[in-house]
Amino acid sequence: MASLTPERKTALRREMEALLGKGAVLSDPDELLVYESDGLTLFRALADFVAFPQTAEHVAALVRLANREGMPFVARGAGTGLSGGCLPAEGGLVISLMRMNRVLEVDYANQYAVVEPGLVNLHLSWAVGPNGFYYAPDPSSQQACTIGGNIANNSGGPHTLKYGVTTNHVLGLEVVLPDGELMWIGGKTRDPQGYDLTGLFVGSEGTFGIATKIIVRILKKPQAVKTVLAVFDEIDQGSNAVSAIIARGLIPAAMEMIDHLTIEAVEDAFGCGYPRDAAAALLIEVDGIAAGMDEQATRIMEACREAGARDVRVARDAEERELLWKGRKSAFGAFGRISPAYMVMDGVIPRSKLPYVLRRVNEIAASYGLRVGNVFHAGDGNLHPNLLYDPREPGIEARVLAAGGDILRVCAEVGGSISGEHGIGLEKADYMPLIFSGADIECMRRLKHAFNPSGLCNPGKMFPSRKACGEAGIAYRPHPIEEKGLAQRF
Repeated sequence: MASLTPERKTALRREMEALLGKGAVLSDPDELLVYESDGLTLFRALADFVAFPQTAEHVAALVRLANREGMPFVARGAGTGLSGGCLPAEGGLVISLMRMNRVLEVDYANQYAVVEPGLVNLHLSWAVGPNGFYYAPDPSSQQACTIGGNIANNSGGPHTLKYGVTTNHVLGLEVVLPDGELMWIGGKTRDPQGYDLTGLFVGSEGTFGIATKIIVRILKKPQAVKTVLAVFDEIDQGSNAVSAIIARGLIPAAMEMIDHLTIEAVEDAFGCGYPRDAAAALLIEVDGIAAGMDEQATRIMEACREAGARDVRVARDAEERELLWKGRKSAFGAFGRISPAYMVMDGVIPRSKLPYVLRRVNEIAASYGLRVGNVFHAGDGNLHPNLLYDPREPGIEARVLAAGGDILRVCAEVGGSISGEHGIGLEKADYMPLIFSGADIECMRRLKHAFNPSGLCNPGKMFPSRKACGEAGIAYRPHPIEEKGLAQRF
């Protein structure tokens, strides 16, 4: 897309304001800065416009306008994504869904809710909580992230081990396709006939269109919950405890690991009660019917002790449980106490490989002169190494990106994957060949092309760059960080 002249930009802004109303479109450079990246701040680009629709019809009209102008567009929720998935295409249109944030319908008898994509994840549980229900997918950013963003990335969370990721909780979607057509896929019941387009759309990272209404399952709150904290002097002991618990036939609702550096950050920030001198801590939760809950907790504690835990205890009450979870779920933010910046990695490995891969992660970080804090979903092998750095140090961003690439290679080498819940986005697009063959990638390209033949809908994401593989649609253009010599596509 050619750069817009000032006159054309003014005309388009007026046209969008006529559609959406005054105050619903941003185009001043200072205002656009807020939308130049998501949570992965290593990648930044400015859009020409940010628009705030309030209805599906608004979204469809904006998409049709973008098509008419040959303008790339991308949907955005709260901007908490961590893979550059909603990064603007250096120009074009960002469609912010934050004003589409209502709970439209709740059916308790049939256990579903209809919500808009800009609804904050936790707000749905707050809305249905007084009636004894909740929404199970709980990304650590659930206090801020939106359900629309969770749909795009098929997000997980601490309780994925028992309850699954977002796709396991979505029944149907109203979507605006990349050409502006509005349609429904799926419905209010399970197992609709025909192709599972809902399953296809969830996790497509905004390249198949924009969800404007979402039908999600809601669950009855469990009768009882018990949260166990196990403390280890060696990180290998904690890793081995994870496999030992599963080997006993137990499936906790959540099994989270926090390493020493992360504990220091969390305790500095919140004082949640994690022992500062521990090499690692496991936060393990079981839930369900009350009968048998004590026995499950006892067996988990036995497994932890046999793996070498120096201390194991059950949270005394709901207040302590909430404090322990606050530390875990706020850990990413807590890194701000000990580092000016960090990049959160996201890879998946077989659980049995945890001791080896965690050692390799620490070795890789050290080889690049970086500190790394690990806080992750140990039960499902979903790692989140946090590479800490100071962006004022010359050359540091290139080292962070290189270290991140090496970590992804290790995940692939042991039979894992390069993303568990954050998506591929821009961050990992060029690492797709680590886990997919050329035929795999070509098949996915054809699928994307079927939904998005113009390539205008969230271009440049998920697939290796044209420079490497000749992606159809949007031509390759170097990212600003490549132009600065900070990164190179392979």
